[in-house]
Amino acid sequence: MLDLNLEEIIIIIIRILGSIPVIFFPFLGSILAIITDLSDLFLMNFLDLGGVNNYQQLDKTLDLFYMFTFLIVSLRWSGYFKTISIFLFIFRIVGVILFFTFDNRIYLLYFPNFFEFWILFIVVYKKIFSSKISNFAFIFILITSIFTKIAHEIFIHGIRTLDNYTLSEFFKLFY
Repeated sequence: MLDLNLEEIIIIIIRILGSIPVIFFPFLGSILAIITDLSDLFLMNFLDLGGVNNYQQLDKTLDLFYMFTFLIVSLRWSGYFKTISIFLFIFRIVGVILFFTFDNRIYLLYFPNFFEFWILFIVVYKKIFSSKISNFAFIFILITSIFTKIAHEIFIHGIRTLDNYTLSEFFKLFY
């Protein structure tokens, strides 16, 4: 049986509830899911209900839930969009499995979550431009997803910037 405290239970509930809308409202739901993914950083800074015993393991476990909701959305697509989505999903799952197996965040850096930004950018594009995505836009979205996520993963798991600060302390560095 899991030994969770109240703070962890609240974070789990918020993260799961914040992921579900993407299934029904891909555009707003994906934005909400990503914001909710970051919410645990705020919650850990402000709640004092037992702390989070192993943040990275909790976070990666909860990431799987929103990633599955993103996958559900992408399975409704066809052609390259669907194929690339499935490939990027599996790619990240391999990294998460390695992370859990060896308890080493370097695997999260080796297998970045390109899937998250790919889905977000495609959903945003489809919302803004209801027309068919051109080859240029397709390649641009893929490359942007890759480079944006690499920078994010290096920031979070490579140089571990947020490990040294609470989120509020980190924002104070900029003002």
